[in-house]
Amino acid sequence: MQPLRACWPRLGPGYHRVRMLLTARKRDILRRVVEEYVATGQPVGSRALVERSGLGVSPSTVRSELAELEALGLLTHPHTSAGRLPTESGYRVYAEELVETLDSGAGGIAIDLRSMRDEIEDALRTTTDMLSRATRLLAVVSAPTLETAAIRHVEVLALQATSLMVVVITSTGAVTKRVFRVDEPLDPGLVDWAGAYLNDSVVGERLGTSALRRRLDSPELSARERAFLALLAPALLHARADEGPEVFVGGTAGLLGEARTEEAEAAMRLLERLERRAAVLELVSDALEPRRPVVHVGPELGGDQLHDVSLIGATYGIRSTALGAVGLIGPLRMDYEKAIRSVRAAAYELSRFVEDVYDEP
Repeated sequence: MQPLRACWPRLGPGYHRVRMLLTARKRDILRRVVEEYVATGQPVGSRALVERSGLGVSPSTVRSELAELEALGLLTHPHTSAGRLPTESGYRVYAEELVETLDSGAGGIAIDLRSMRDEIEDALRTTTDMLSRATRLLAVVSAPTLETAAIRHVEVLALQATSLMVVVITSTGAVTKRVFRVDEPLDPGLVDWAGAYLNDSVVGERLGTSALRRRLDSPELSARERAFLALLAPALLHARADEGPEVFVGGTAGLLGEARTEEAEAAMRLLERLERRAAVLELVSDALEPRRPVVHVGPELGGDQLHDVSLIGATYGIRSTALGAVGLIGPLRMDYEKAIRSVRAAAYELSRFVEDVYDEP
């Protein structure tokens, strides 16, 4: 998948040329066609546009503009109808215009995460459920990666005379375990000291950071204590989750229930892909880059097998780091304004929540 603007060559004339050719009236007419088609599911004719929208121009002028939008690949029309409907490229232009012009005010969904305390998993699950219920679309929320997490608790446990295990619980709720073996029998007092020291000194530090390294090699410690912590250091400095970040998905029933026949077929293909966890991560991965909502339409979302599907995504995180992504997936004929506002609101609330969890000022 590519960022939105990297996909513009598919429009034929290219992104910049299309934008230059789209006059204010063409943009307005394209927007009205998309919104009318989203609302009714029926091809939109020039006379209906004039009567319902108050454009202030004649049907013949509108017909001329519709023909030019069709020539640009933004509209098409069924052979049996004089009305137009948006192409994938038309939806893409329309949605991108919304991303650029919508203000950040009201219109999204209200998500209150204050009762979640520091439980990131609960907050992500709540956000997923509220997004899917509010929009009747498929909601996808990815958890922060383990590498961005802070340490919440550490256990150092002697397993046998010459082996021990370090358990690290992070601020994201992730748990990692690592077993270490030594040549000489372990000193139980040193094992107990290590557990106490780590919980006193490294809780709140990010995994793998230089601040954490300094704690493990503090000059105030004895040579024996530093050597023992050096043995355990990989559990804290090189922690990795075997399966990557967790992903929460909600709204399957709503997505299928609202879809028309051709949309339902696309939704079923999408759900088949979502059965594979790696595919879910792939779908939301592009939203980890921009600091604003991003739109993916049709094949650019998942190749030629995923026509008739769009994704609206945005990042959440702390000031310096994007920690995860929020996405809504649905048919091309979706309420893009509501989806963009909802994703933006969810990302904002999750960002506020994780700032408290990560103690970010």
